[in-house]
Amino acid sequence: MPGRSHDLSRLRIALTAFFALDGFIFAGWVVRIPAIKEQTNASASDLGLALLGVSAGAVITMTLTGRLCRRYGSHPVTVVCAVLLSLSVALPPLTHSAPALGAVLLVFGAAYGGINVAFNSAAVDLVAALRRPIMPTFHAAFSLGGMIGAGLGGLVAGALSPTRHLLGLTLVGLLVTAVAGRALLRQEPPAPPERGPWPHAEPDRDGARRGGRRGLVLVFGLVALCTAYGEGAMADWGALHLQQDLAASSGVAAAGYSCFALAMTIGRATGTTLLERLGRARTVITGGTVATAGMLLGSLAPSVWAALIGFAVTGLGLANLFPVAVERAGALTGPSGVAVASTLGYGGMLLGPPSIGFMADWFSLPTALTSVAALAAVAAVIGVTTRRTMGR
Repeated sequence: MPGRSHDLSRLRIALTAFFALDGFIFAGWVVRIPAIKEQTNASASDLGLALLGVSAGAVITMTLTGRLCRRYGSHPVTVVCAVLLSLSVALPPLTHSAPALGAVLLVFGAAYGGINVAFNSAAVDLVAALRRPIMPTFHAAFSLGGMIGAGLGGLVAGALSPTRHLLGLTLVGLLVTAVAGRALLRQEPPAPPERGPWPHAEPDRDGARRGGRRGLVLVFGLVALCTAYGEGAMADWGALHLQQDLAASSGVAAAGYSCFALAMTIGRATGTTLLERLGRARTVITGGTVATAGMLLGSLAPSVWAALIGFAVTGLGLANLFPVAVERAGALTGPSGVAVASTLGYGGMLLGPPSIGFMADWFSLPTALTSVAALAAVAAVIGVTTRRTMGR
């Protein structure tokens, strides 16, 4: 039906805007962390504790957001969280102590975690209605928004104070939310042909089957964890590995994560085509295998350029694992499944950097980075063992 198709296209555009906005705002905040540290006179350890506010707020809120999406719908919750995210990003420059910074980052983290669950839940409904595996394109928008936010932040860092820069992010966020949110609120979450939307889905009376679904959600959440572990490790340790172990210049070392992030963005932008050709299971298996090989090259290669190629290959391999995991978890149990997978994924991002640090002290940084390859291999094995459930 032309009318339904038009509505779904508008909904897809609106959701894409929110994914991009999320990446844009978060990256814009990240590039100003050094200036905020100086402003608050925080030590490295104090700043680390304050930054835990983002993580704590996100993890605490994710499970709650799944329940709110079931009760009120994912569209209104997405818009409310986007407003909160846009407003809260302006708060860090107004603080003058590490405890105050931690408190406002708790609010920022809550909004960040909330919107991630809400718009992923909305995207799961849209994927089911369209019967096309378009989830990677949304995550490509997030990655692209993050790259633009980081690049723009780097350009204006010398000209604008953190207060003005992050206030600008607030204004952009509220403007995008006003435009995209209007389209989102006008439409109910689409019901796929086979079933009604999650809030009205027929309850599963088979307890064993219900328990099995919850177990599969945890398994898919583990795939998300394996992927996010690699993202966190690459963001925090990739540049140091290039500079410390391979004697790269600071500029080349900084390009390491850029290679990874750009490859991941490209991988996600082409993810729908890949999923349509290979199916979910083979995409996860292939992606995990490619990421394993790429990270072994990136961590153990004796030259800088080989390591950069390895980082890029790792980004391509990991690109579509998280989107597939979240979509499958949401397809099984709705917003609560998205919340569980997202929480585990975010936990992987938190777990990666400190784990790499401990292993680097015990062994060496190159050896520690091979743990990214090991977890990518775990994701590939999960793809093999859940091939029937994951389906096409």
